[in-house]
Amino acid sequence: MKKRPNIIVILTDDQGIWTLGCYGNIELPTPNLDRLAAAGMRFDNFFCVSPVCSPARASLLTGAIPSTHGVHDWIRGGNSRENPIEYLAGRKGYTDFLAENDYICGLSGKWHLGASAMPQKSFSHWYAHEGGVSSYYNAPMYRNDKPEIANGYLTDLITDDALEFIKINKDGDSPFYLSLHYTAPHSPWIDNHPREVVEIFDDCPFVSCPQEPEHPWASHLTKQCLGNREQLKGYFAAVNAMDTNVGRILDYLETAGIREETLIFFTSDNGFSCGHHGFWGKGNGTFPLNMYENSVKVPMIISHPGIIPEGASCDALLSHYDFMPTLLDYLKISNPKQKILPGKSFLPLLRNGNSNDIQHENIVVFDEYGPVRMIRTKEWKYIHRYPYGPNELYNLRDDPDERENLIKDKGKGKIIRDLNGMLQEWFCTYADQKVDGCREAVTGRGQLTMAGINSKGYKTYEDLDVF
Repeated sequence: MKKRPNIIVILTDDQGIWTLGCYGNIELPTPNLDRLAAAGMRFDNFFCVSPVCSPARASLLTGAIPSTHGVHDWIRGGNSRENPIEYLAGRKGYTDFLAENDYICGLSGKWHLGASAMPQKSFSHWYAHEGGVSSYYNAPMYRNDKPEIANGYLTDLITDDALEFIKINKDGDSPFYLSLHYTAPHSPWIDNHPREVVEIFDDCPFVSCPQEPEHPWASHLTKQCLGNREQLKGYFAAVNAMDTNVGRILDYLETAGIREETLIFFTSDNGFSCGHHGFWGKGNGTFPLNMYENSVKVPMIISHPGIIPEGASCDALLSHYDFMPTLLDYLKISNPKQKILPGKSFLPLLRNGNSNDIQHENIVVFDEYGPVRMIRTKEWKYIHRYPYGPNELYNLRDDPDERENLIKDKGKGKIIRDLNGMLQEWFCTYADQKVDGCREAVTGRGQLTMAGINSKGYKTYEDLDVF
C-alpha cells in the first residue's frame, strides 16, 4: 500500500477562468472539467503570480515570486539544445521534494523554463515541448534529451504520453507524480484544431467574450483577432479538445481503480481575454502591461475523492505561490526554507471547505509583471507601474469589471497610500534586489537571458513583431 497519493497537476496555457462550464460559461462545453469540479473543490478567487507563462510557471514550481527567481517574461532565449539556459538552476522545486520522498516524477507537455532538452527538477520521465508555442500539428518535442516531431494533434499526443506514464507507474511501490502541461488553449487558433471540434462553434454567439471597442493600449494580437469569429472558434475548440483529453485521463484512472488514490489539481498558468476590455491576450496583451482580472485570475480545481469535499466552492483570495506549501503540507513533507517564501498553506480549506479557517496574515494577493505590480483585496485593486505610472485603483465591489480608474479621485488618497505601503513592504520582504523586476525593462516581448540588476536581457517593445 502506497503511503501517499498519486498526484496529477493539469496545467493549461492562457486559459481564462470564464471558459469553463463550472465557472458559469454556458456556450463552451467542458463536461470533464465540470465533472472534476463536481468531484472536488472549485476556487473562485485564485490568482497567478504573474500574468504571463514562464514567470507564472516558475513561481508555481518553486513557490518564489519572479523578483526572487528572476524569470520575468516568457522565455524567448535558451530553450533549445543549442545554447541552453537553465533558468531555475540551483533553486528547488516542489518536484524535488516529491522525488526525495519516493515519488516517480513525470512531465508530459509544456516546460518553457529553459533548456527544454534537459530533464530538470527531479523529473525521470521527460516529454517536453521544445519552446513554449508552436503549431498543434507536427510540434517540436524532446523525449528526454532526444528531439522528435509530434506526429499528430499535440493535445492528443501529450495525453497519450501521460497515459503511458500512468500505466507504467500505477502498480509500483512508489506513488507517481505527473505534470500534465497542455499548450492549449494558447495560439495559434486558425487551422490548428480538429475540424469537427471547430465546427461545434459555427453558430456560437460568443456572449461570454464580447468584442469590445479596441483598447488604446492593445497589442498587435488584438488587431489580428478582435471581432474575428474564426479566431474565437479556434480558441473555444482548443479548450473543448483539451477538456475531452482530461476526460481520457479521468476515465483511465477510474477504470484502473486508482481514482481514489489520486490527488488532482487543475489550473492555468495565467488568465486570458478574448475581446474583453477591447483586447486579446494576457498581461502582455497591452502595453503598458496590464493586471485586469481576466489576466491574473485563473481556474483552480482540486479533487481527491473521500478526502476533499465534493461539489464544494471557495471564494478565499489565494495565489499560485500558496500552491507549493499547500501540496507539501497535504503530503506531510517539510520545506526548511518555507519561512522565506510568501505562500501559506490552505490545507484547512481542503479538509472542510470553510474559507474562514485559512489564516493568511492579510486577505490580500500580489502580482507582478516586470515593473508592474498589483495588490488586491476583496474590495480594492491597486496597480503600480515603475517608474512613472500610469497607476490604477479600482473598487471591485462597486466596479467588478474595472471600468472606472479612481487613481485621481482626491477622496481615495488614504486608500492609495495604504495599499501602496502594503505593496512596497511585501515586495521589500520577498524580492531579491539582484533580480528585482521593478529594475528590469520588461515589455512583454520575451526574456533572452538570465535576469540581473545590470541585465541587458530584454529587447525593447518595438524590437520584436510577435508575442
